[in-house]
Amino acid sequence: MTPEPPPSPRPAATPQQALAAMDDLIAASMVGQQEMAQRLGLNVTDLTCLGYVIQAGDDLLTAGDLANRVHVTTGAVTGILNRLERAGYVTRRPDPRDRRRVRVAAVPSAVARVHALYEPHYTRLDSLFADYSPEETAVLTDWFTRATALVNAYREELRDRRDP
Repeated sequence: MTPEPPPSPRPAATPQQALAAMDDLIAASMVGQQEMAQRLGLNVTDLTCLGYVIQAGDDLLTAGDLANRVHVTTGAVTGILNRLERAGYVTRRPDPRDRRRVRVAAVPSAVARVHALYEPHYTRLDSLFADYSPEETAVLTDWFTRATALVNAYREELRDRRDP
């Protein structure tokens, strides 16, 4: 006979409770992103693009990459990049393999400003993740990744609809 596993230290939750908790996190994150953007003199869409540029690091993104990630037109990305460049957050560099394309690099001093603002928040999140086992963190990562793909697919579906 196999012994029963010890009880989970976390309370059981229904999918409805998980969705409500997710909705609360999304709402808090949206308001938080708005406040972070204001502190940096940006709007949320520009901050989102800047975040992707910073995340890419030395693997510089193209304007088209940013348009795809943020789900905006390339024309809209041009305006975003113009604003970010004027504000001193990014620079544009010619693509060494295709001179018709431009790659976007974060300005190091801007990266430092963004990190200084977000670091206390990410330190707290790191502490929260430390409460979970590596297996649980893998499940969370899988869920975040798959949920993001579902959200993006649904956004595309909504864009393709012809109804008002």
